[in-house]
Amino acid sequence: MKILFLNSLFLLILFLTEPFTPQPKAETGFQTVKPDTTIIYLKDFGLRNTKKKDCHKFINDAIKTIEPGKPVKLVFTRGEYHFYPEYANHRDYFESNTTDVNPRNCSFIFENVGNIVIEGNGSNLIFHEQMQPFTFDNCQNIILRNVNIDWEQPLIAQAQILQVKENSIRVSINLKESPFRIEEGKMFFGTTKENLQPWKSTMEFDRDGRFVVPQTGDWGCLGRGSENYLAENILPGIIEIHFPALRKPAVGNFLVMRHAERIHSGIFIQNSKNIKIENVNLYHATGLGILAQFSEDLTFDRYRAIPNKAKNRYFGGGDDGIQISNCKGLITITDCEFAGLMDDPVNVHGTSVQVVDVMGSKQLKCRFMHHQSTGLNWGHRGDRVSFIENSVMKSLGTGEVASFKLLDDETFIITFKSEIPKQLEVGDALENLTWSPDLLVTNSHFKSGRARGLLVSTPGKVVIENNIFESSGSAILIAGDANNWFESGAVTDVLIKNNVFTELCNTSSYQFCEGIISIYPEIPVLNAETPQFHKNIRIENNQFNPFDFPVLFARSVDGISFNNNTITRSTRFEPYHSRKYTFSFEACKNASISNNTFSGEVLGMNILLKWMQEKELTCDPEQKLAVKVE
Repeated sequence: MKILFLNSLFLLILFLTEPFTPQPKAETGFQTVKPDTTIIYLKDFGLRNTKKKDCHKFINDAIKTIEPGKPVKLVFTRGEYHFYPEYANHRDYFESNTTDVNPRNCSFIFENVGNIVIEGNGSNLIFHEQMQPFTFDNCQNIILRNVNIDWEQPLIAQAQILQVKENSIRVSINLKESPFRIEEGKMFFGTTKENLQPWKSTMEFDRDGRFVVPQTGDWGCLGRGSENYLAENILPGIIEIHFPALRKPAVGNFLVMRHAERIHSGIFIQNSKNIKIENVNLYHATGLGILAQFSEDLTFDRYRAIPNKAKNRYFGGGDDGIQISNCKGLITITDCEFAGLMDDPVNVHGTSVQVVDVMGSKQLKCRFMHHQSTGLNWGHRGDRVSFIENSVMKSLGTGEVASFKLLDDETFIITFKSEIPKQLEVGDALENLTWSPDLLVTNSHFKSGRARGLLVSTPGKVVIENNIFESSGSAILIAGDANNWFESGAVTDVLIKNNVFTELCNTSSYQFCEGIISIYPEIPVLNAETPQFHKNIRIENNQFNPFDFPVLFARSVDGISFNNNTITRSTRFEPYHSRKYTFSFEACKNASISNNTFSGEVLGMNILLKWMQEKELTCDPEQKLAVKVE
């Protein structure tokens, strides 16, 4: 009870504290409604509560009246409006971290316009099947606010567990929300034979706590081999899943059953500037919740990618809540909430590309390496690009882009104004430093969902302050690679301050989750001689409540400090992690641990050093931490 009281008191003080806020550039800002603003009432174009009649015509007619450059306010009368893919606008887009299926089904599409406020007045926008609700392409000064985005029949299903036997599990599924059929013992979700999708993967959520059940994650909540199940209809909506599950789920909990392909974003922002998403509830999306690429100065204020509790859903608004890919300026995420997601709540990164041919002293042929990040307009005249030696992830220097030409969806030719480094070889990589934003994340709540909490891979200034983390994997992951996901961005200035990391953090195993905070760049050749990839990371005045050993894992960082934090052990869950050290440093320099408070018999109370000498660590003797050097 004493610990609970102290935690509550800390949370109260935390959210009353004025956060440190980097200021945007002088020219950055969002247009307020000016006196000469044209007010467009959608009801004047025939938009009514249409009882599932498609509403695209009314929206399109209104958008056509917008004159480029003139301030406009587009106003909904509060209500519920439905949108179907057969009436949508169709556009070809290459969307980062998204399966390449074109054309996309786009509902609200804004192209080459600016100075617009979209006022939802709390309206519910209901979408059907594969769709992209909002698209902002080459826009400036846009505010989208006060809307709820949801699906009548979401492209994720959930099943409540009714009974668990040795060789089967009985579940209940809402047929109205998630229609399905069983063919040859396998479950397929969809309304017609043409759109049927097989059950692909599963997560288990605790019924009361609404969190991912510990020690499940990507191991699979039913255990390996569960794809060999056989399903049987017992009654309408009642299914017996025959399989001797290696891990038994709990009666009353919910299985979230994924079956859709990641094709559309909830909100897609491309080649745009000064876009603000304000007081928006995204209850579902058929891919990433928000995807922004090659855009500048974006603000997300009271954006919530969460489950629709009114419909008793445990899954939230899509895969990632916010994906920031190859953007610049200042990205602000404040007072936001993320829960029940199928992937990371926030991921900020660039895109590495691989050199496939050195065509001359100033010209390279390169390839997009990840199948969900192809066809991007990756380079622009004047962009500053870093040349990355692949094996140790070391920059060989930088160059300025003279021209960029796509050859096809996967390859392009890039020409530089000056000669490229002579050491650069086929297989090495490029990183676009110009499209690397600053990031401010404050007063936001990262609740439980699949994978990590906040992913950061940008050389810009990063401040993560006054947030609560309850992610089932690592709360914060700082990665960076040119070998696997090809998400680039060595950090240079990161402050992690005044956050709360609850015992729900790192309860399940996912890729790169070596600690509550995990700094894990993928470096093929890593040893004591490898140059450091990241630098200047400060972790200060945070509260950690670990139930397990690893709190901080850091690889290849020059300058990392863990100071003035409070670490209080929780006994809510059983330890499981293979890493048995509170702190782990690999190939780091200038590491510091000081003035931290430990209580509740924190596990480990130790430090592992690998590929580095003990002189690279400064640790106060008062911390009473045992040090092991490998």
